[in-house]
Amino acid sequence: MSWPKIVSRRTTRVSPWVEIIERGVELNSGGAPELYHAIAQRDYVAIVARTPGGKFPIVRQFRPALEKFTWELPAGTIEQGEPPEESCRRELLEETGYPARTVHALGSHAPCSARLSNTIHSFFVETGARSGSGEEGIEVKLVTPHELASLILSGDFTLQLHVGALLLAALRGHLDIAALR
Repeated sequence: MSWPKIVSRRTTRVSPWVEIIERGVELNSGGAPELYHAIAQRDYVAIVARTPGGKFPIVRQFRPALEKFTWELPAGTIEQGEPPEESCRRELLEETGYPARTVHALGSHAPCSARLSNTIHSFFVETGARSGSGEEGIEVKLVTPHELASLILSGDFTLQLHVGALLLAALRGHLDIAALR
């Protein structure tokens, strides 16, 4: 199929972390190009971790985009040249103080195919015992699957991408969906 076609591309750097990509897209033969915009950022990781005690560490931090604190899975951006699994190990330890004992890739997906041009790499991790305090400004809480489900349903755990990572963990057999009830 020869249409749609990308006929132009312009990138504008907004900050060291974000670029806006403008694409001219010809949707059909002879049609005038239409402009579409996307945000380019580094790829990132989302981590569904289970401690030796069977609980899941989640983190609370202030999110300026929402202008409030949110509960989320441990997560973060991948450094230049860093393999996603190493980023997973680093981010989990930095944010929660829990070292990764075993790491299972859950998949790599588009976080928003209409507006973002990066990839989210999701992992399920069995942790070791906590060996640090975690990152300053981030509160760590250990929750049961049922408590996590309650936070999701109440709207206190709001990041849809992380809800998706939990579903991936369940689909890959690392989390019992029935335990979330």
